[in-house]
Amino acid sequence: MARSSCDEAILKLKKLPSDKEDLDDDIAAEKIVKSTAELGGEDDQDQEKACDPVVERIKDGKHPAYYQQLAKEQHPKFLVFACSDSRVSPSFILNFKPGEAFMARNIANMVPAFNQLRYSGVGAVIEYAVDHLEVENILVIGHSRCGGIKALMSLDETSADGTTSNDFIDDWVKIGLPAKAKVESQWPDATFEEKCILCEMESVNSSLVNLLTYPYVRAAVANGALKLMGGYYDFVNGNFKLWKADFEVKPAIII
Repeated sequence: MARSSCDEAILKLKKLPSDKEDLDDDIAAEKIVKSTAELGGEDDQDQEKACDPVVERIKDGKHPAYYQQLAKEQHPKFLVFACSDSRVSPSFILNFKPGEAFMARNIANMVPAFNQLRYSGVGAVIEYAVDHLEVENILVIGHSRCGGIKALMSLDETSADGTTSNDFIDDWVKIGLPAKAKVESQWPDATFEEKCILCEMESVNSSLVNLLTYPYVRAAVANGALKLMGGYYDFVNGNFKLWKADFEVKPAIII
């Protein structure tokens, strides 16, 4: 059994550059089996015992009864916009369980204004979450050391020919230009690093404003069925800020 499990590994190893052109299958297999035995224990029983806690944890983590309920339908209370940054996981930060939050992640956690031609992907997420899932909260989370915000603050808007250094990133982060303009206007003497931190939070507010350009969001907010919230996760210092978007949106008057 151990010998056969090594065959594929041996074939892959033989394809790698090596000083020795000829690799004897029997010798290689013997070495791999020996190394595996040394790492895992003397026999299969010892290996199984050593893995028991891990196996049990995996079994416990599957929660079959819980997922049987989710298999029927989902009723998330939140739509969360967060950054694609690998250091920022909304489920980890806010301890969401599966089924509790509908997620949308992108560069710099930005929400563009309603535009059916350019940002249909984001629009589809918002429409489905608000119109079909009827979420009760939309939360936009910014975070510290955001590369997307740094790219936004570093944009060279004076380029004569309008060329950019990236195919997609520069155009995407321009969604946050109103936030950048506010930071540059109100804190002109701040350092670049300070401006980035300020923009990380201000861009969240800009996204909250953009959410109101979606008719289903505006209608749900006006009817009191939906709340908009902003958040900021400082993973460097380990704190999280949360604030409500205070918009006075009234229901439309039908004449």
